[in-house]
Amino acid sequence: MTDELKRGLEGVLVAESDLSYVDGEVGKLVYRGYDIEDLARGASYEEVLYLLWHGSLPTAAELDAFAADLAAEREVDDDVVETVRALADAGERPMAALRTATSMLSAYDDEADEADDGEATLRQGRRITAKIPTVLAAFERVRQGEEPVAPAPGLSHAGNFLYMLTGTEPDAVSEETFDMALTLHADHGLNASTFTAMVIGSTMADVYSGVTGGIGALSGPLHGGANQDVMEVLHEVDASSKDPVQWVKDARDEGRRIPGFGHRVYKVKDPRANILEEKLRDLADSSGDTKWLDYTTAIEEYLTDQGLVEKGIAPNVDFYSGSVYDSLGIPVDMYTPIFAMSRAGGWIAHVAEYQEDNRLIRPRARYTGPEDAEFVPVDER
Repeated sequence: MTDELKRGLEGVLVAESDLSYVDGEVGKLVYRGYDIEDLARGASYEEVLYLLWHGSLPTAAELDAFAADLAAEREVDDDVVETVRALADAGERPMAALRTATSMLSAYDDEADEADDGEATLRQGRRITAKIPTVLAAFERVRQGEEPVAPAPGLSHAGNFLYMLTGTEPDAVSEETFDMALTLHADHGLNASTFTAMVIGSTMADVYSGVTGGIGALSGPLHGGANQDVMEVLHEVDASSKDPVQWVKDARDEGRRIPGFGHRVYKVKDPRANILEEKLRDLADSSGDTKWLDYTTAIEEYLTDQGLVEKGIAPNVDFYSGSVYDSLGIPVDMYTPIFAMSRAGGWIAHVAEYQEDNRLIRPRARYTGPEDAEFVPVDER
C-alpha cells in the first residue's frame, strides 16, 4: 500500500463501472458505450434512465411499460407537499428543500428498508426519480404564491415537469430541449455527488440516503451551481448596457473569473455544451429573442481568441445550460435542483451497480497531529 497523499482522491481508482466514461482530452462522454450526442439527439430521458439502470436501450414495448411505471409514481403524499409548502414559506433554499423532501419520501415507501435487494433498490429509485420533479415544481409554485399542479400522467418526464412548473403544457421545442438537458446531466463518471451516493450505498444504506447525500454534495458551490453563476453574470452584463465582450474585458482586468469556462476533466469544449448551444439557437428562433445567444456566443468567441481553449480552459456544459433554462422560464436558483433532478438517475444507477459487488468504502488519512500528549485532569488545567 502506497503512502502517497492524493488530495481530493485525484487520479485514484476506487471502482470499476459500466455506466459512463469521460475522455476530457478529446471531449467525449459515453453512457454504456453510447456517445452522448447520439443519446441526446435520438433518445428520451426515459430511454436513458432505462439504459443506465438495466444495461441496454429498451424496445418500444419495454419503453412504454417503463415510462408508464415511472409516470405512475409521480404523486407525492400530502404530508410531503405540506412540508414543501412550509419550507417555501420559511424562505428555505431550493436545494435544501429538495434534500429535506427527498429524505422524507422514504417514510411513504414500504420497501425503503430493503437495501440489500438490487431490484428493490431500482424500484425505490424509480419512485425517487418520479417524485423529485413533483417536489421541485410544488416548491417553486408555492414560492410564487400559487398552488401546486398535479402531475399529468400522459406527459413525458421532461414535459410533465414544465407543465407542473407553469400550469401549461410546454410546446414541442421546449419539451425536447428540456428532455435533452436532462439526458446531458444524467451521469458523468465518478464526480463528487456520485461518489458521495456510492460511499453511502457501500454501507448498504437505502438508496434514499444515497440520493439525499448526493443532493447535499451537489449543493456545494464547487460542484453544482456553475450554470447559476453564468446566468447571474449574463444578467450583470445585460444590466451594464456594455457590449458583452467589453464587459468581459473589464471583468478580467479586475481579476474576475468568467464562470462556465474550465472543467476538472475536460481540456476541450464540453460535448454537452455544443448540444445545448444548438438548442439555445432553436429556442431563440422559436421565441425571436436572441439576446442570451448573442451574449454567450460573443463571449465564447472572444475568450477563445484570447487563447483560453488552447490552455485547456474551454466552455463547459454550464456555459449554455443557464441560458437554456432561462429561456424556458426557469428561475435561476432552480438550476442546481434541476441538475439534481436529472443526476438522481445516475446516482441510483451507481449505487445499484456498486452494491452488486459491494465493499465498504473506507479510505484512511495520514495523522499529522501531536504525539504523546500528557493528559491533565480538568481541575488542574
